[in-house]
Amino acid sequence: MSIARLKKEIISLMVLFFVVLVAHLVFAKPVILKFGWTTSAGKTDPYAITARQFKKALNEEAPGQFEVQFFPNRQLGDEKEMLEGLSFGTLDSAVITNSPISRIALPFQVNDMPFIYANKQQAYKVLDGPIGQKLMKSLEFKKIIGLGFAEGGFRQMINNVRPIFTPKDVSGIKWRVMPNPVYIGMFRALGGNAVPMAWGEVFTAMQQGTIDGLEIPIAVIYNNHYFEVAKYLSLTNHTYSALGLLVSMRKYNNLTPEQQGAIRRAARKAILAERKMNTQNVKEQIELLKSKGMKVNEVKDPKAFRAKVKTVYEKFRGSIGSKLLNSVLAEVK
Repeated sequence: MSIARLKKEIISLMVLFFVVLVAHLVFAKPVILKFGWTTSAGKTDPYAITARQFKKALNEEAPGQFEVQFFPNRQLGDEKEMLEGLSFGTLDSAVITNSPISRIALPFQVNDMPFIYANKQQAYKVLDGPIGQKLMKSLEFKKIIGLGFAEGGFRQMINNVRPIFTPKDVSGIKWRVMPNPVYIGMFRALGGNAVPMAWGEVFTAMQQGTIDGLEIPIAVIYNNHYFEVAKYLSLTNHTYSALGLLVSMRKYNNLTPEQQGAIRRAARKAILAERKMNTQNVKEQIELLKSKGMKVNEVKDPKAFRAKVKTVYEKFRGSIGSKLLNSVLAEVK
C-alpha cells in the first residue's frame, strides 16, 4: 500500500470517528435524575428551591446531559423511605432533613443539638468546612454521596396553647417532634410532652387536636399553611435545620468523571443560591404569617433555654463522638 493511500485511509478513519463522536454527543440520551423531597413545590419552600436551583445549575455545568425529574410532596415516601431508596439506588437524588439522616449516621446528631448555632454564619462555618465534609463522607458506607448542606432555616415553635417566652411556657404542651431521640430529649428537658410523629400525619393531628403544637422552620410553616391550624409562633431559633443534598452512590458511580464534577459544582452553586433566597423569604414570610392571624413573639432570654437543655449534649456525646462534638463547640465558641 502506498504512503498516499495509507494517509487517505487514516484521514477517512479520523473523519468517521469524528462523525460517530458528534452523533453520540447529539443523540445520546440525558441522564435521568429522579429528585425527591417531602414538602411542597411552593415558590418559597426551601426544599423546592434547592431542587430547582440544583437543576438550573446542573444544566449550566453540563448542558443537555441531565434530565432532573421532580417528585415533591412525599410522592416517593417519607424521608426514611427516600434514604432507603438512595441507599438501594432506586432513588437518584433528594434533599433530606438532617434529623432523619442522623438515624442512619449518628454523628449528624450534632447539627440537631439545641441552640448549638447562635446564628447562620456559625452554621455555615461548620457545615461548609472540614466538619461538614467529614459528616457527608460518613454516608458513603450507606452507599449515599453527600453533596452539601442546603438550608431549611432555624426551627421555631408553633402551638395553640400559649406563646413561648420562657422555658416554663413549653411545659405541659403536647409537641409533635420528629421520631428522633435528640428532639424527644430536647422537649422533655424543656418540660414539654414530646409526641414522635411522621411528617405526613402532622397537619391532620393539629386540626384534630391530637397534638397542641410542633417545631418547624418559618418557610415550612408558611408553604404548608400551618397558619391555618396554629395560633402562636414563637421565634425560639432552637435548632438550625440543615438539609442534606444527597445522591445515590449507585447513580453517581455510573457517571463519567466529568459528570460527577458537574454534579458537585452544581450542588455548591445551588446551596449558595438557596441560602440567600431562603434568608430573604423568611423575613417576608414572618410578616405574611402575622397578616394571616398568627401571634408572633420572640423569647425573652435564650440563655435560660440553653441552660435547660445542657443535659441533652451529654446524653448524646457518645453517639455523636466526643471529639466531633468538641470540635463543633470550639468552632462556634
